[in-house]
Amino acid sequence: MRPWNRPSRHCSLVRILLDECLPKRLKRDLVGHQTQTVPEMGWASKKNGELLALAEPEFDVFLTADRNLSFQQEINRLDIAVVVLVAKGNRYSDLQPLVPDLLAVLIGISPGQLIRVGA
Repeated sequence: MRPWNRPSRHCSLVRILLDECLPKRLKRDLVGHQTQTVPEMGWASKKNGELLALAEPEFDVFLTADRNLSFQQEINRLDIAVVVLVAKGNRYSDLQPLVPDLLAVLIGISPGQLIRVGA
């Protein structure tokens, strides 16, 4: 069992990959977690299937605003969790209010889960 997936009352370090459709500035709000962006990993412009395959061994959670991802990929078969931020847009000002709920979700998330945070 991965350390981030152990039952605990305290949030463990979660390795998060931030999709390129999200503002890089969002990284600052994910305090206590290791967060990198798709471009930082050198994976910009990769299609979702290839991106998730690259991310699986390196990350615990893929964070995106792509609402269609669940229709394109079989998330439950992956060894990575996916969190979709649902807001009126993907600007930082739209997404920042979702951060408290996002941080709460990260506490108990498991590989293969797809969780939507927001509207």
